[in-house]
Amino acid sequence: MNEAKHAMVVPMKTTQGKCAAEIKRFLDILWLNDGLAANTVAAYGHDLEDLRLHLGQQGIPLLEARRPHLQDYLSACAVRGDSPRTAARRRAALRRFYRHLLLEGTIQEDPTATLSGPRLGRKLPHFLSETEVDALLQAPSSATAEGLRDKAMLETLYATGLRVTELVDLPVSSLNLRQATVLVRGKGGKERLVPMGEEAMHWVQRYMAEARPALLGRHQADALFVTRRKEAMTRQAFWYLIKRYAIRAAITRPLSPHSLRHAFATHLLNHGADLRTVQLLLGHAQLSTTQIYTHIALSRLQAIHQAHHPRA
Repeated sequence: MNEAKHAMVVPMKTTQGKCAAEIKRFLDILWLNDGLAANTVAAYGHDLEDLRLHLGQQGIPLLEARRPHLQDYLSACAVRGDSPRTAARRRAALRRFYRHLLLEGTIQEDPTATLSGPRLGRKLPHFLSETEVDALLQAPSSATAEGLRDKAMLETLYATGLRVTELVDLPVSSLNLRQATVLVRGKGGKERLVPMGEEAMHWVQRYMAEARPALLGRHQADALFVTRRKEAMTRQAFWYLIKRYAIRAAITRPLSPHSLRHAFATHLLNHGADLRTVQLLLGHAQLSTTQIYTHIALSRLQAIHQAHHPRA
């Protein structure tokens, strides 16, 4: 009897090991071939490992899951408190994984083909007014090396609409000081050339002449924006700086790591920029992604109309 139990345990362990290996192979393909952002790949990996553990508790190998098993898993995640956006990401991870297995010939039927889930509403991003942005940009003190660096980073972020990850990953070689442009490597490794404008370029040049040498000392670094540790700043550290300067600037509205990116897009549209240009500057693959900002700009125009039109 004990021997029989032991014989049943070994195949299960072997199957679980095979499932984990399939997840790793899938994530490697996403990163190498599809060029997905590292954060997205990591999130998909977390979702698939969570699913593997959930199914394992029921004795169901990941590679043998059927639609009811996956639907039950998503329902359990909803009970745990998943937001619609998180649920949509989990569903996307499952679909890509099982379609990959189908194409590889590892499974014969895609269990996600008719998988249902909540529809996402259109979530409008929080954005800062031009007055609030100005206050935020004035918050760092240029009297210190760190303050001058932070000033240059905030000015660059607002002038270019970069993602925070793109900002902290900028190498010195990405700058063209003569043309006042920066070459950005965005999602999927796609490159785009973005103008910086005179104000941002002025502060970046001051930072490179005064603050960057003071922060690096005798050390060398490829990263444009560096810390006292002689290395590139992390996006988490920069996000902490934004929140600290927001408090100093008396900004009370909710902020996100993309707040200045949202402000960049919204303010451009408010001042007459066309949507296609904003799409190119932001590095959006689809125009539909950029169109969310037209809702914000329209709301702003409606508020102005109601405040100033005699018959509003």
